[in-house]
Amino acid sequence: MAAINEVGDLTIEGEIGVLTLNSPPVNALSAPVRTAIADGIKQALDNPAVKAIVLICDGKTFIAGADITEFGKAPKGPSLFDAQAMIENASKPIVAAIHGTALGGGLEVALTCHYRVAVPSAKCGLPEVNLGLLPGAGGTQRLPRIVGPEKALDMMTSGAHVGAKACKEMGLVDELAEEGKLREGAIAFARKIVAEKRPLKKVRDLNDKVEAARGHPEIFATFRKANARKFRGFLAPEYNIQCIEAAVNLPFDEGIKVEQKLFRELVTGTQSAAQRYVFFAERQVWKLPDVPAETPTIPVNKVGVIGAGTMGGGISMNFLNAGIPVTIVETKQDALDRGIATIRKNYENTAKKGRMTQDDVEKRMSLLKGSLALEDLADSDLVIEAVFENMDIKKDVFGKLDRIVKQGAILATNTSALNIDEIATAVKRPEAVIGLHFFSPANVMKLLEVVRADKTSKPVIATSMQLAKKIGKIAALVGVCPGFVGNRILAQRQREAQKLILEGAMPWDVDRVLYDFGFPMGPFAMSDLAGLDIGWSKEKSKGETIRDQLCEMDRRGQKTGAGFYDYDENRNAKPSPVVEKIILDFAASKGVNRRAISDQEILERCLYPMVNEGAKILEEGKAQRASDIDIVWINGYGWPVYRGGPMFYGDTVGLDKVLASMTAFAAARGDDFKPSALLERLVVEGKGFREL
Repeated sequence: MAAINEVGDLTIEGEIGVLTLNSPPVNALSAPVRTAIADGIKQALDNPAVKAIVLICDGKTFIAGADITEFGKAPKGPSLFDAQAMIENASKPIVAAIHGTALGGGLEVALTCHYRVAVPSAKCGLPEVNLGLLPGAGGTQRLPRIVGPEKALDMMTSGAHVGAKACKEMGLVDELAEEGKLREGAIAFARKIVAEKRPLKKVRDLNDKVEAARGHPEIFATFRKANARKFRGFLAPEYNIQCIEAAVNLPFDEGIKVEQKLFRELVTGTQSAAQRYVFFAERQVWKLPDVPAETPTIPVNKVGVIGAGTMGGGISMNFLNAGIPVTIVETKQDALDRGIATIRKNYENTAKKGRMTQDDVEKRMSLLKGSLALEDLADSDLVIEAVFENMDIKKDVFGKLDRIVKQGAILATNTSALNIDEIATAVKRPEAVIGLHFFSPANVMKLLEVVRADKTSKPVIATSMQLAKKIGKIAALVGVCPGFVGNRILAQRQREAQKLILEGAMPWDVDRVLYDFGFPMGPFAMSDLAGLDIGWSKEKSKGETIRDQLCEMDRRGQKTGAGFYDYDENRNAKPSPVVEKIILDFAASKGVNRRAISDQEILERCLYPMVNEGAKILEEGKAQRASDIDIVWINGYGWPVYRGGPMFYGDTVGLDKVLASMTAFAAARGDDFKPSALLERLVVEGKGFREL
């Protein structure tokens, strides 16, 4: 064995040279790894005893991709292109031996090898699109040549990790080795190549599949149309498609030029910067500075849920999906039966779509028990209440739980805004009380706000975060304040949206601007979807707001066929002349002189106060990091990932610009726009939220 450098060595086994890379944790394509590839191949080529070369990795995976910590830094060592050229232009056959994952740059390296062998558990993919990028080392030109443009479109725009068996069927992998015996299998395959005098198969020279697609632009037009909704606003999927078009229509070297040009545009643009930021933020959000990793956790083997309505049912499904038994409690039998029936119906709908089997449905339902008695929660390790948003009711429930539920259990509330410190006064063990704020529908939405009260213990916090991961959520630890992080910031946008429609805009103007920004829908379309009558009382309503007047007319949203918009039988929305008249009359009754409002003003008035409120939340210590706020908004409120969240967006726009607008709005419109002290300080210091 000859060591090449600290991460690579070359061994000679008969006539086969085995170049092994070992750069934990994932053999990313760092400068030392690229050096080991280039130098190792050169040594093997210079050795007359070597007739073929196997490129293999130690550890849990093949080369998993680029080392993104090197992005934006001065290049060191051979470039990835140098290493790939050394492989592709080698005078002896090179076999990539793949286990774990060959992703991104890892697969691009494997595609420059002449052959590929993989164990059945291996996966291959080009997931750069998820970082707002495209494969920038020839992947966009080689993949379509080996698997065909249609499969390349699917793989590159989804970033999917494709199993080895499927890779073999599509021609990406030449042979499957026995699980656990990759080295032996790859060496045997290399010997077979030598014995059979197989040619040096360069993927770049394979043209059959791309030539078959040439002159068929409908392949791309159909794909774009089918995915228009999913790709809306994102540059990277479109740029990936353009590269595959180049692979079909241009010679290889010309296609590489297109790839390089579009890669440079993406890697230097704000969308990819935002998506890379989110990638790291989603990992950072689990790190709790004052809750050490070694904090003991509480075993949660049985969960109680109080309330079988939409929230309670959805919350229960998360635990059933993870194999944790749930007892769900209601006050009336018909409500309990309805809630359990809804859970079953949700599972059966999933089974009808082929996403689970009927056995899976029965397995989950067998873990669910319904009850009308809180006493049945006595032996639960965690109880979550999802009852009506009323402080007296919640305190009453917690007082009862305190007497019933075993010591050591976690007592959680799903409140979206109420003061959890006050709820905790109802029990003799406030250290056991925590907020677990699920988002609706709770079985679908990824976000969980874990709300730490003043007396919540560290084991309870650590357990809640660990449990969030187990049930497939992204959790952000936040503090107690009105609306916590997500809804507190949302309130800023909602207030301005309501004011804007009085001052001169229409609901569809506000919605269009925010939809074009990248939100799935604007605030008024969202209100219609949720139902305008949430929290509205017919008995108490006196027509004091536009919403009151709409509800009094039975315009309660999509469910009644009319709300802020008029809806047809397919729930397609169109602007409503009725609503326009209500708004104009209401503004006149309040003495408001309406004026033309620009799209830019709508955007700034809706978004800048959100950035400012996020700064106040950081100032008060109610969120640990600016990036945690962004994670909340991306996963709970549909903030477009390619804009990185409200705090990242503030940095992107420039905090000086945000402050200038807030100051001007405050002078014209009052204290709602008062800039936070943190925003002012950061501007003075020339810093952004990312530098906190």
